[in-house]
Amino acid sequence: MWRTSGREMAALSTSTHTSSSSSRIRPLTCLASSNLSRLVSHPPDLLKWVRNQGGFVHESIKITQHSSYGLALVASREIPQGSDLISLPAHLPLKFDDESDDSSLLLNDLATQTPEELWAMRLGLKLLQERAKTGSFWWPYISNLPEAYSVPIFFTEKEISDLNFVPLITQVKKRCRFLFNFDKQVKGAVSNIKPGDHPFGGHDIDASSLGWAMAAVSSRAFRLHGDKLSDGIHKSVPMMLPLIDMCNHSFCPNAKIIQCQGAEIAKTLVKVVAEKHVQKDAPLELNYGCMNNDIFLLDYGFVIAANPYDSIEFQYDPELLEASSLSIGLNSPYFSSPASWQSEILSALKLDNKMAPSKVTLGGPDWVDGRLLAALRVLHASDEKTVREHDLNTLQSLSAEAPLGISNELAALRTIIGLCVLSLKSFSTNMVEDEALRKQGVSTFSELAIQFRMEKKSMILNVMKEMSKRVKLLQTQELPAAS
Repeated sequence: MWRTSGREMAALSTSTHTSSSSSRIRPLTCLASSNLSRLVSHPPDLLKWVRNQGGFVHESIKITQHSSYGLALVASREIPQGSDLISLPAHLPLKFDDESDDSSLLLNDLATQTPEELWAMRLGLKLLQERAKTGSFWWPYISNLPEAYSVPIFFTEKEISDLNFVPLITQVKKRCRFLFNFDKQVKGAVSNIKPGDHPFGGHDIDASSLGWAMAAVSSRAFRLHGDKLSDGIHKSVPMMLPLIDMCNHSFCPNAKIIQCQGAEIAKTLVKVVAEKHVQKDAPLELNYGCMNNDIFLLDYGFVIAANPYDSIEFQYDPELLEASSLSIGLNSPYFSSPASWQSEILSALKLDNKMAPSKVTLGGPDWVDGRLLAALRVLHASDEKTVREHDLNTLQSLSAEAPLGISNELAALRTIIGLCVLSLKSFSTNMVEDEALRKQGVSTFSELAIQFRMEKKSMILNVMKEMSKRVKLLQTQELPAAS
């Protein structure tokens, strides 16, 4: 019962890594859309179970295999905007409760040993406990969960290497290492437990089953408002919401999730409402969040093509910026040795080299991190008075039209282009080689890894094109230089 596929077990047991996770709770699930096999071959009717438990499911919603999404909630006929699609009473969500019986006390103790950034493992322990329990109330829901997940912790060493992106590989390795270590902690904690007090009903728990549970939660959990804390702020509680977590992702969704308030919460904790007219045969879609592909792949197991929120994050490093500037024929004496007034501004931007390392980004809807842009504008400037005429918000804005003059702006934009060039060189393959590898035939996970790195390169190329377009536009203008 507790061992997933041999491939998954091999992937975890041969990996020498593990990964830390983002501390953000993912609001919605996606893997129901990409995994065709459920935990059991003929699970109970989930729609019927939700309705029998006092929940509501619109009569036009069905579970089907969609051509683009795999298993999905689909409208069997048109549904008007504003219609209630799904609602769940308060007793249906699966959450981690601090109970007092012996088996739950042990589970609570294990949960306290999980780092905050791996919040999914805490609820994952509860999920494994209910999966092991004979006659679990949530078995109709659990049996409908995917048998396997495509998150990178289940990749082989080769498939992890195929990601070819150090920040994500580091996260995957940390997460895998945690699973191996936590496996030992769990085994040690239950080794001398009486059968009746065993939190997992006597079943053996290993790194693979722990990975399955963590992936199930990280890809499906919602964070809802719980009880009020002493300061009056509602505690945020991760929960698994049966059926609702089968909605797919879109940045332009046709539905939205609403947590009920006040007296209404007695009957309905949370519901999904049609945000726009839902067409016949269209899957129900929610926006999981405006996140980059690192998070989508790490926690959900898929990559979004042309993701407008994709980005790369790197440490602010004067030497890297100087190398980027030199790579496109520019040189500034201030990267490694900024003037005192420049250091003062960098400090205000929290980019002072003497402070703790700071992260900046390229990509996303803003194209370039505002703090990075401001730093480049300042470091390519020589006239303190001109720089001091502008506030930090202006210096950080790409929409601000050459605030320090055209020559300064050209230098800053070209340095960003140089940074993109160096970023592309960090990959071991180019786009043409990636396409050739895909055509040769690779494993499903390797293809996913190659798709991930191709999207990163495409995003970087788009930043280069945008910066180059702005450079060409500036070269046609005749504005007085101010730096």
